[in-house]
Amino acid sequence: MAGPLHQFQIQKIVPLEIAGADVSFTNSALWMVLGLATAFIFFGLSTRKAGVVPGRLQMASEVLYEFIGNMVRDNIGKKGYVYFPFIFSVFIFILLANLLGLIPGSFTPTSHIIVTAALGLTVFAGVTVFGLWNHGLHFFSIFCPPGVPLPLKFLIIPIEIFTFLFKPLTLAIRLFANMMAGHVMLKIFASFGPMLITLGFLGYAMSILPVVTNVAVYALELLVAILQAYIFAILSCIYLKDTVELHH
Repeated sequence: MAGPLHQFQIQKIVPLEIAGADVSFTNSALWMVLGLATAFIFFGLSTRKAGVVPGRLQMASEVLYEFIGNMVRDNIGKKGYVYFPFIFSVFIFILLANLLGLIPGSFTPTSHIIVTAALGLTVFAGVTVFGLWNHGLHFFSIFCPPGVPLPLKFLIIPIEIFTFLFKPLTLAIRLFANMMAGHVMLKIFASFGPMLITLGFLGYAMSILPVVTNVAVYALELLVAILQAYIFAILSCIYLKDTVELHH
């Protein structure tokens, strides 16, 4: 039986090399594409025959739209609606990557630090670029909170800079660690059943326990998959707030 970490191995589906760089189409890329395709199909079908009285699909898409819209408005403000398409796209991408990864035999792109780091760096780049675009060099005043005595500024400013630079790492590690740990737990508990069956009749009876435990862990992972998409989106909103309104 494959180990619990086997499920995270990147496998090439279409080997491809360009100018000496390996740009092969992998299982990770496949499931990211499937996630995007699922989003396009869902929102395409839900808005194809939009009406005043919404159907089930239209209602589901409108709930998601309102949910993310309220998140942006509550955490960034009305001026922050310019970021709505980005936050909505990030939330849907992570949500579908997490949920599709719970299908047996699938792959979870967000269980790899390279994917979550790319998402975190995208948010970090957006905060930096739009912060400088909207506020100029005054954007760097976020590193010096108002009212701090001069002697303490030599301590506070390095801490604020370190915290700012650490933001993409916290976004990446939180999502990656939660998804990887949950899938490892599922694999470990799932392996207990076949192991106990080899013990005979007593093993068959005892194998019920890991099955029930795995169902509970799976339900927990379903909640975590949704929660982690929400946390990533809401933290992105909080970080982007400084590009709209400096806390001074």
